Amino acid sequence: MRRLVSILVPAFNAESSIATTIKSALEQTWLAKEVIVVDDGSTDQTPAIARPFSSKQVRVMTQPNQGASSARNLAFSTCQGEYVQWLDADDLLAPDKIEKQMAVFESGVSDRTLLSSSWGHFNSNTARAKFIPTDLWYDLSPVEWLLRKIEQDLYMQPATWLVSRTLTDSAGPWDTRLSLDDDGEYSCRLVRESNGVKFVPDAKVFYRRGFNTLSDIDYSPRKLESQRLALQLQIEHLLALENTDRTRRAGIKFLQTYAILFYPERVDLISEFEKLAKELGGRLETPQLSWKYAWIQKLFGWTAAKRAQRAYNRLKSAILRTAEDGSHASPRQFARQHGS
Repeated sequence: MRRLVSILVPAFNAESSIATTIKSALEQTWLAKEVIVVDDGSTDQTPAIARPFSSKQVRVMTQPNQGASSARNLAFSTCQGEYVQWLDADDLLAPDKIEKQMAVFESGVSDRTLLSSSWGHFNSNTARAKFIPTDLWYDLSPVEWLLRKIEQDLYMQPATWLVSRTLTDSAGPWDTRLSLDDDGEYSCRLVRESNGVKFVPDAKVFYRRGFNTLSDIDYSPRKLESQRLALQLQIEHLLALENTDRTRRAGIKFLQTYAILFYPERVDLISEFEKLAKELGGRLETPQLSWKYAWIQKLFGWTAAKRAQRAYNRLKSAILRTAEDGSHASPRQFARQHGS
């Protein structure tokens, strides 16, 4: 008998994408699967669109709005699968994504091995998804994966993971204190608890591009505190495996990369960063804007420069969406388009 895979989908105000996402889960060629959708108190039509999919394979649940991490934890607490596939409500899986990764597990790979896959950004047209390899797209030891992730500030989309229940239990629940960069922290924790990462290049994930970039996040106090805590925890995960000059340098570089988010408005959080950098054996430099916005900062101040940076990123993303034809290929269509 094939082993059951649980596809877990947290959803919040995802009425424009939730149906396509559920369909991409149901069209997985790995037949032993269940899909659990947890609506996190949406105020739009997300639950009404998701409920008609309810069946023996699909369970749709609701909870008061508590955040994505809470929704993911509820989904996992009720799932029955031996393996877990995380999937956000606006992203898509190539139809054979799970099957290609399960073939690796069935070849004899340990359940403590963490399987990853390739992933590509798309706006509205999956045929134009851009797959850009990074230094995480390799078979790596836990230390090497975490070092590369933190030193280079790299990202691995959560849907790329296929995780055994054993490893998921070992890593523990998603951290509900985090409303920003919760996926970065959770990924680092999974890797820390694993015996290594195996990259499966032919398995593919389609990640819908949004505004969650370094210079274009919500600057609310809660999210800034979440980002600070997430950075600290990720550095701790790396140092727990190897506390050496090279890992401490990577931690300092990581803090320096993100300091611009907090400067100069949150001197309290910058002070915490400086203290942590000192504990790691280094120091932070004063953050600098790129030349495109430095002149705005000199004339009008930091707040104006940061607003201009966010506005530019939003305009750029809107132009990319307009340039595409707006069509949504079905999961099987984009599998053919991308050679899956």
